[in-house]
Amino acid sequence: MRVMQIKIKRVYESPSKDDGKRILVDRLRPRGISKESGKIDLWLKEISPSNELRNWYGHDLEHWVEFKKRYWAELRSNPEGLEKLKDSLDEKVITFLYSSKNLEYNNAIALMEFLSK
Repeated sequence: MRVMQIKIKRVYESPSKDDGKRILVDRLRPRGISKESGKIDLWLKEISPSNELRNWYGHDLEHWVEFKKRYWAELRSNPEGLEKLKDSLDEKVITFLYSSKNLEYNNAIALMEFLSK
């Protein structure tokens, strides 16, 4: 059995050698961050929340629980995206990168919770 650690980090934080494989899990490219400057190894926009869901959520914390339910439903209905995600989890340490200013309620946290279930 492969043991893997998944970390969560804002893409605007400085990359670290402890990040392992850095995977951007946002639908939109973060402002001012290139693939090179962000040390982004992979961009998996296909497993990020849809534009409709992102706009509905709007980082309104009252929507957080429902956002996760809807996002997880999108993930379950996206076998190709999930397969691509599984194939990318090939290192001992993975860091999911996100751009939201909210450190506790963002799609990277929701994705990590989804994978832990």
